[in-house]
Amino acid sequence: MKKILTLCLYMLMPLGLFAQQFVEGTSYYLPRTAIQFNVLVERTTTEPGELCMYAERFLKKKDVAQQSATQFRIVGIDINCLGIRDTSKFFTPNMDAKHSIVSLKINDDGIILAVNDQPKEQTERTPFVPAPKKPALNPHDYMNQDILAAGSSAKTAELAAQDIYDIRESRSQLARGQADFMPKDGEQLKLMLANLDTQEQALLQLFEGVTERDTMEAVFTYVPDREVQRHVLFRFSKRLGLLDEDDLAGEPYYVGIEDLHAMPSNTAVVEDGKKSKDDANIYVTMPGKIRLTFSRSEQQLLTKELYAAQFGKTAPLDNELFGKKLFTRVVYNPITGSVEEIKTEMMKK
Repeated sequence: MKKILTLCLYMLMPLGLFAQQFVEGTSYYLPRTAIQFNVLVERTTTEPGELCMYAERFLKKKDVAQQSATQFRIVGIDINCLGIRDTSKFFTPNMDAKHSIVSLKINDDGIILAVNDQPKEQTERTPFVPAPKKPALNPHDYMNQDILAAGSSAKTAELAAQDIYDIRESRSQLARGQADFMPKDGEQLKLMLANLDTQEQALLQLFEGVTERDTMEAVFTYVPDREVQRHVLFRFSKRLGLLDEDDLAGEPYYVGIEDLHAMPSNTAVVEDGKKSKDDANIYVTMPGKIRLTFSRSEQQLLTKELYAAQFGKTAPLDNELFGKKLFTRVVYNPITGSVEEIKTEMMKK
């Protein structure tokens, strides 16, 4: 069983898609089907304010954080499949006068996409990209002269709290239209209210501290090669976040694979498996169906049925499809190696 782990720390952003690139080739691989788990983990970091011990005394705020803390939680799990080259299934087609093979399209990994045709547009899930963060507020930039000149932390807290109450009173008077200096229009009012909000938020950080949340994406690429009931993909801890599969500090998350022993039919595949020196060497995969489960402890989080190339079989397409009488176009599924589309036409004499 193979597993590839890629861990990326990014801010949560909408998912996008990008087109898979392809090139002209003379040899090709058939794919193995890999399963990609995209796990979204939210990290919450709390830093206490420098005046946190006075929050209840001056602002009547209870349960204010008194020390630094970091917590993690899984907020989403998504599964998608991708094809990776199967190095045991490498072929070179006979592109000669005896065969009507004029074009072979492969992707960047060498996996076959099409013969004598253009591949279908393939899309893949893009990784997260960092979202711009708002610049952090510095409470000291919003302190008046009296607060900055206070001789003790208690006095600083008292004056800062009084300033917060004054800001709230000014905002209330503006909202009721009772301020001494009312703005001339709605835009100016909006700007004044926003400035008051920023001042209050900055000063409140002295007491409440700062809580930041960002979302990380962990990408686990898992390549099954046999049935398995409970394979540990990773472990997770609310205090430590995502952990390696052998780190007992976290709770295990399991992958299960069941072979359903079913394959899609494909009438174009040679049944007798005979091979001759004039073979076209155009092979396809008849993928097998599997049932994937993902769970933690005794709780099943999701289940999905899908086709995987390595649970099926490989066979050549009929040589007559690429002889002198027929011109055949074949489009592959790059994830399973199966035929998505096949078209034939008689060659002109």
